[in-house]
Amino acid sequence: MLLRTSNSIFVRSISDCRLEPSSSMASISEEQQLPQKRYFRQRAHCNPHSRHSLDSPSRPADVDWPGIFASDFKEGDDVEFADVGCGYGGMLFALAELHPDRRALGMEIRIKVCDYVQEKIRAMRAAHPGCYGNIACVRSNAMKQLVNYFRKGQLSKLLFLYPDPHFKRAKHKWRIISPALLAEYAYVLRPGGRLYTATDVPELHDWIVQHAACHPLFRQLSPDELASDPLTPRLVDTTEEGRKAQREGRSCLPAVFERVPDPADTTGQTGAVQ
Repeated sequence: MLLRTSNSIFVRSISDCRLEPSSSMASISEEQQLPQKRYFRQRAHCNPHSRHSLDSPSRPADVDWPGIFASDFKEGDDVEFADVGCGYGGMLFALAELHPDRRALGMEIRIKVCDYVQEKIRAMRAAHPGCYGNIACVRSNAMKQLVNYFRKGQLSKLLFLYPDPHFKRAKHKWRIISPALLAEYAYVLRPGGRLYTATDVPELHDWIVQHAACHPLFRQLSPDELASDPLTPRLVDTTEEGRKAQREGRSCLPAVFERVPDPADTTGQTGAVQ
C-alpha cells in the first residue's frame, strides 16, 4: 500500500533494510516507512561543470555537522569516511553497519537522489533506534567543494564507486580521477588512508590505475592487500550500479590506493581503518 506525502511517496515496508527485521516491523509507523526509489529517479550522471545551485561552507570550520547529521555530534567527533557520488546510498548504509563507531558522509550532486538518501536515513533511524546516526548525505559537487568540507588529513576512507566514465576524449578532463583532483584527495586523506574505486568500464579502470598509481602520494594495493580489506567485497554488489552490472554480466573492476606519507613527513603515523 502506498502513502503519498507532500515531500515523497513511501511504501509500508522496510524489507530492504540490511538489519534483521524485528518483531515490531509489522506495525511500522508512518515516520518509519522507507522512500520508494522509483519516485526519486534522475539521470544517471550530470555535468559537474554546469552551474548548480549548491550551498556549501566556505571552509571546513564552518560546516554545520550537527545540522547535517541531525544527531548528537560531540566536540571532537569527526567524519572519517566520504562516499563521493554516493547514488542511492548502498555503500553509505553498508559503512554505517560495518563501522557503527565511525561517521560517514555521502556526497551526491543530483537533488532527487540526495533527497532519497536523506529520507531513507530518517526512516531507517526511526525503524532502528540507535542505528544509522553515524551517516548523512549532502548535496554537493565534490569536484569543486571537497576541501570546503574536510580538513587536511581528516579522512581515512574516500570512495568513488561507478563514476561517470565520460567516454568522449574531449570530456576525459571531467573524470573524477585526474592528476589535479588526486592532489585534493591526497590533501583530505591521512597517511595510511585509502582511496577506493570501482567501475564496470575496463577503459575507465585502466585510466584510474594509470593516474592514481603513478601519483607520488598514492600506491596501489597489492592483490593480497586488496583481498584482506573487508570493504573490498562490498565494492562489487553494494551499490545499485554494481548490482545492475552483475545482472547484465559485466565484471566489477575494483582498485584501491593507499595514501603514503608526505616526503617531508618522518613521523610514520598512519590513519587506516580496516
